[in-house]
Amino acid sequence: MSSLESRVRLYGFWSSSYVYRVIWALKLKGVEYEYIEEDIMNKSQALLEYNPVHKKVPVLVHCGKPVAESAVILQYIEETWPDHHNPLLPMDPYGRAVARFWIDFGHQLKDMFMALVLSSGEDKVNEVEKMLRRIQDEALGDKKFFNGDRIGLVDLCFGWIAGPWLECSQELATEEHVLDMETLPTLCRWIADFRQQRVIEENLPEREAMLAIIKRVKKRGSKLNP
Repeated sequence: MSSLESRVRLYGFWSSSYVYRVIWALKLKGVEYEYIEEDIMNKSQALLEYNPVHKKVPVLVHCGKPVAESAVILQYIEETWPDHHNPLLPMDPYGRAVARFWIDFGHQLKDMFMALVLSSGEDKVNEVEKMLRRIQDEALGDKKFFNGDRIGLVDLCFGWIAGPWLECSQELATEEHVLDMETLPTLCRWIADFRQQRVIEENLPEREAMLAIIKRVKKRGSKLNP
């Protein structure tokens, strides 16, 4: 197989946290890839052909074959480029099942948080706080990262909590902070540890640009991630 045929391409959009989790995984694995920025108002023919069902980013293309949906892409990366010294999923089947459970739980949290951004309301704030506490107490516990001593797929899927996505969204959604050191100290500690990792620190969207796009999203009442 030629190097051209085996190359890795990632179709993305600069503000999407789903895209960033794939970028983080590729960089943690040391996988070289070509990044292709999409215009979500005028999606490329390639993107439409590679993801004809949802027509969204991210899409990873490896050996000419497309893989869509970020959670699926992350597991594809883990299986295609295994690294027993730094696995992104636990080695045992039960540990992997638990990790997949929390990855799915994280998607539910993000949907609820976006509802809060778009409509606000004390009931939604309380629900988000409850889910964050459950993540802190039941998924993270006393570990440094959700995967243990190193970042794993669960950490990457919760990465939007640590980046400007939640910070900017919360700023526009409500005066009450759903995440602070007083109420969720362990989760706040995780955020600090996660952001200090070089791969994360060097690959985050600019805060002011993120704030501007979330303002537009809130005004339109549409979704943040393409």
